[in-house]
Amino acid sequence: MNQKIEQLRLKAAELTRHTHELGIPVMIVFEGVPASGKTRLTNELLLTLDAKYSHFIATKPPSDFDLRYQFLQNFWNTLPSKGHINIYFRSWYSHFIDYRVHELKKSIFQNSTVMTEAIQNFEDMLMADQHEIIKFYIEINEEKRQEHIEQMKANPLTNWKAQEYEQFIPKAQYEAMMSELMDDSFKVIDYTHRAAAIEQMYRYLIKRLEKAIDNYEKRERVIDGQFTPGFTTTRFQKPETKIKKSEYDALVEELQLRLRELQFALYERKIPLVLVYEGMDAAGKGGNIKRVRELLDPTGYAVTAISAPTDVELNHHYLWRFATVMPKSGHISIFDRSWYGRVLVERVEGFASQDEWSRAYDEINAFEKMWTDEGAIVLKFFLSLDKEEQLKRFKAREEDKNKQWKITDEDWRNREKWDLYVEASDDMIEKTNTSYAPWLVVPADHKKTARIQVLKYIIKKCEAKLWGVKDY
Repeated sequence: MNQKIEQLRLKAAELTRHTHELGIPVMIVFEGVPASGKTRLTNELLLTLDAKYSHFIATKPPSDFDLRYQFLQNFWNTLPSKGHINIYFRSWYSHFIDYRVHELKKSIFQNSTVMTEAIQNFEDMLMADQHEIIKFYIEINEEKRQEHIEQMKANPLTNWKAQEYEQFIPKAQYEAMMSELMDDSFKVIDYTHRAAAIEQMYRYLIKRLEKAIDNYEKRERVIDGQFTPGFTTTRFQKPETKIKKSEYDALVEELQLRLRELQFALYERKIPLVLVYEGMDAAGKGGNIKRVRELLDPTGYAVTAISAPTDVELNHHYLWRFATVMPKSGHISIFDRSWYGRVLVERVEGFASQDEWSRAYDEINAFEKMWTDEGAIVLKFFLSLDKEEQLKRFKAREEDKNKQWKITDEDWRNREKWDLYVEASDDMIEKTNTSYAPWLVVPADHKKTARIQVLKYIIKKCEAKLWGVKDY
C-alpha cells in the first residue's frame, strides 16, 4: 500500500465530511479523451468519498429528447444539494464539444460564444452561491493510451468499450476544442504514471476543499448590512380605458382562439414560451392566467404556482427549482410567481441577504438569456394594483365564503409592507427589463381590461417570433 496516497485519501475524506457538515455543494469535473485514465481516477475518488452524499454523473452525447431542452438543462437538473458532492464524468465542456462537432441546433449555435457565455454565467452564479467547482483535465502518453485500448480490444468482455471509443469525437479535434475552452481553473493531470496521477488529484482536491472551507467560515463571520428602504414610488397605473363587458365577452374568446392557434404553431416550430406573472396580492394573477390557458391544449402547457420553497429546494441553488420545470421546445410554461421572489419577498422579508438579492438581478438576466439564446420566448407581466383597490378586494374575499380561502394572515402582513414591496418591484423591473425578456406592467385595477391587454401582448410577441409580424 502506498502510505502517502493513503494519508491523502484520509485527509480528503475528512475534508469532504466537513464540507458536508457545513452544507457546501461540491462539483468535481473530469474531462479528457477516452482511455486517458478518467474512469480509474473517478473510481479511486468515489471509493474515498462517503456514498451517502456523493454522486456519479456520466454525461452522454445529447439525444433527440435532450435537444428539446436548453443546452445546460441536464446540469441544472443534477445540481448537488447543500453538502453533497457530484462527480461529472465528462461535463458541460464535453457537451459543448458535442454540439459544435455534430452541428446540433446549428441555426442557434452558429456562433459558439452563445454556449461559452452560457457556461461562464452558469459557473459564475453557482460559485457566487458558494458552490465549489473543481475541474480536472486528464491526459496521458499516447503510447500508453493505445496500450490501454488494445488491452480492451483483446478481451471479449471489454471489446465493446474499445469500439465505443472509436465512435467518440476524434482525439485531435477534442483536444483542440478543449484547449480553447480551458483556462487556469482546470488542473491538468498526466495519468501516464498512475500513482503520481492519484497523488496529484488528491493534493489539488485537498487544497481546493481547504480553501472552500476557509472561505465559508470567513463569510459566516461577516455580518450583512441591514437593508434600509429609501424613497419609494408606485408603479400603479390606471388603464386608459376600461373595456365594456359586452365587448369583453366577444373579444376574450376571439383572442383565446387565436392564442390556441399560435400554440400549435409554436409546437410545430419547436419554440418554447415562458410566461411569468408577478404582482401584489389580489392583483388578479390567477384569473389572468386562467383566461390565457382557458382554450389551450392541456398537453402542451403547464402552470407552476410558486409557494415557499421546500426543504429540498432550500438545499439547492435558488434557481434550481425553476430550471427543472422550464419547458421543452414547443411547449408553454406559465409561472404564477417565479424566480423573482429572490428580489421581492426574500428581499423584503429578509430571507435573502443583501448580497444575495443584490447580485440576483444579473443572475436572473443571465438565467433568462440562457433560454432566449436558444429561441425561447420569455414574457413577464407585473400586475399593478392600487392600494385601496387591494383593500377592497381583501374585504370582498373575507365576506365571500367561497373566496375566504384566498385571504390569509400573510396577505395582511404583506400589505403592511406595501411601500417596501413597491420599491422592490420598481428595482426589479428597472434592473431586469431586457430586450430579450421584457416586462409588461399591466394596470390591474380593472380585471377584464388587464386580461385583454395580456392576451393581446402574448399574441403580438408570438406572431413577431413566428413570422416577424410587428403589430397585432
